[in-house]
Amino acid sequence: MTPAPTHSAARQRSAAACWVEAMRLRTLPVSVAGVVTAVALAVLNHTFRWPQPAICLLFAILAQIASNFANEYFDYRDGLDRKGRIGPRRGVTEGDITPRAMRNAALGTLALAALVGCSLIHWGGWWLIAAGAAIILGALAYSAGPYPLSRHGWGEIAVVAFFGIAPVTLTYRLQAGDCPPEVWLTAVSIGLMGANVLIVNNYRDRHDDAAVGKCTLAVRFGARFVTALYLFNGIAAAILMTPVWLRLMPCIAVPAIYLYWNFILWKKLRRLNGAALNPLLGQTAMTMLCYALMTLLSAILFN
Repeated sequence: MTPAPTHSAARQRSAAACWVEAMRLRTLPVSVAGVVTAVALAVLNHTFRWPQPAICLLFAILAQIASNFANEYFDYRDGLDRKGRIGPRRGVTEGDITPRAMRNAALGTLALAALVGCSLIHWGGWWLIAAGAAIILGALAYSAGPYPLSRHGWGEIAVVAFFGIAPVTLTYRLQAGDCPPEVWLTAVSIGLMGANVLIVNNYRDRHDDAAVGKCTLAVRFGARFVTALYLFNGIAAAILMTPVWLRLMPCIAVPAIYLYWNFILWKKLRRLNGAALNPLLGQTAMTMLCYALMTLLSAILFN
């Protein structure tokens, strides 16, 4: 007979679940998509190298998790999170995780990301220290500092920069040694897709954010503006990658499928409110990742 779990084991499982929730796993496809897309471009241009993309992927995931930890800690510290919020449960605010533990987890994860990033100096040179430092500072500046980006309507721009431009261009450059124009256009494209994930998050939280003085785009310009921006970002993202799809003409259905799903998700965004938007956040991130994976598959099959 299997013994019943002890209260101690139950508490440990509960604590583990709280930390997993704090990582915000449903948003991590945003980090993965940028690196996967850079690999697709490298395959298309016959410049794919190994293991640089794998290290870039680990760095990107760690940096995003650290940013999520920091966001939870600083929003709690500054009184921007309230118990019973409509979004996913915040461990620090609800008392599941101590503020000190969350702060230390954010700093520790950032330190681990820095160590992983330093290994890329072997292929890219010492300039990567400056690039990595900028990414790590960006992860903190999103929620902390004298001018937190997420509280002044700059969150979406930060996502384009740090989850689109940075991972795509750096991962590609570490393989090929340069970044042609189509890489930069693709990087902005992926960034716009990632910004849509934040748009869903901020659209869902707009009333809570307004109540505590957090001035996101959804608070500043209203629901109609950000829902329209969601649709625009998807269309612009597909258009920006036109040079890539002209080279992969047999797979032109891939951006068409993405545009279709972006339209379906946009209709859901306009219709839903509150906690009902939580699945849409993950669906937006997974649509982005599926697009990146289909791009990679297209480059492998039809290059």
